[in-house]
Amino acid sequence: MKIRPLFFALFTLLGGSSPATDSVRPNVLFIAVDDLNHWVGHLGRNPQTKTPNIDRLAKVGVTFTNAHCAAPVCNPSRAALLSGKRPGTTGIYDNGQPYEKAVKPEESLVTQFKNSGYQTFGQGKLWHGGLGWESQWTSTGKERPQYAKVDDRSIGGIRFGILKGGDEAVPDTATATYGIDQLGRKHDQPFFLALGFHKPHMPWNVPRKYYDLHPLAGIQLPPTLTGDLDDVPPAGVKMANPAGDHAAVLASGRWKEAVQAYLASISYLDGQIGRVLDALEKSPHRGNTIICFWGDHGWNLGEKEHWRKFSLWEESTRAPFIWVVPGLTKPGGVCASPVDFMSVYPTLCGLAGIARPGWLEGHNLQPLLADPAAPWDDAAVTTFGKNNHAVRTVQWRYIRYADGGEELYDHNIDRYEWTNLASSPGHADLKKELAKHFPTINHPAVQGGRKDGPKTTETLPTKP
Repeated sequence: MKIRPLFFALFTLLGGSSPATDSVRPNVLFIAVDDLNHWVGHLGRNPQTKTPNIDRLAKVGVTFTNAHCAAPVCNPSRAALLSGKRPGTTGIYDNGQPYEKAVKPEESLVTQFKNSGYQTFGQGKLWHGGLGWESQWTSTGKERPQYAKVDDRSIGGIRFGILKGGDEAVPDTATATYGIDQLGRKHDQPFFLALGFHKPHMPWNVPRKYYDLHPLAGIQLPPTLTGDLDDVPPAGVKMANPAGDHAAVLASGRWKEAVQAYLASISYLDGQIGRVLDALEKSPHRGNTIICFWGDHGWNLGEKEHWRKFSLWEESTRAPFIWVVPGLTKPGGVCASPVDFMSVYPTLCGLAGIARPGWLEGHNLQPLLADPAAPWDDAAVTTFGKNNHAVRTVQWRYIRYADGGEELYDHNIDRYEWTNLASSPGHADLKKELAKHFPTINHPAVQGGRKDGPKTTETLPTKP
């Protein structure tokens, strides 16, 4: 499908006026965000969050309000999105399993663009631990480590503090600057520019000004229910691990401080996104650049007595997903259809006129980008560990664990998934229909990997 020579909606609104032509292949601005759940203003999930720049991006493109990761943990989520292969196909289920043993460099989304005549530029975290194979890239930027001192306020493994420095001390600032520099240059070939932001991944160490945006006295805790795990099967309780982070946070009496720190990190991230969008608005590429903005998975902050990701519930799987495509998307599009991030690879290939590789397992979103209300019969599928799957439709979330344990939630009346209906009479046929979406390939986990997964510069503070 060719992109028609219409004005790019985003930059028409922001003042840009350069049209793309049928003979010009679109550029791609590929923005990946780590550990950002659906606490984003335009999604309406949490009124405390302040994300004016992400929200302005959503206003000029199509935002997917029911978008979910392929896996609720960094390594398998990114490996699935960037290879087009689900976790059960690769055997990459967790952080310690090396994606390089299951994915070939030529299968990478970035490599497809490079081999199709695109210049590929990147900085930050794209694959788990960094940018992946050097062969994918025309050129890459160099991350700078976090170097300023931190007033550490961590609660056990929930790490956060006030950074005694400005934005320049946070590694993501350099990633945004790299993107700004590339957007300001003239390129003689179409480009694929990937910016992988770490925040709001822990540690939530950002300057005080972002904490001040969210005064502690006004912090609201996530909605919770006493005894929420009473109707959850053992496999789900094990994933929640309520005796771990949640018990530590409760014992500290500082739950609100942790929520404040997460919100502060989101606000910092939003500022960097704003810098990049401003640069694109001013750039010579403003009329012919696709934007794909995605979070690798969600994050729990005490919902269902659980912290972090590592679960198959809504808070762990749902993440922001925004597209702006010149000549295709219209400003303010909102799509409620359930989608997962396996759709990214085939959609970008379709938009760029690149032949779809035969191994891709996702669906092309172009019909929904053109018309967010178009018919859509697919469901979003998330996997965590071998043969543990969740299916999300418009109304339902159905989880089935490898040991046969089940959860079923009706999102029409139970948005926080407090009442497990899996054993209720009358739902047997529904569960059978939903189970048809479960992956049929469930390979053993890849062995021989990293003990704890790769480290990033963000966890290794040094002096400049």
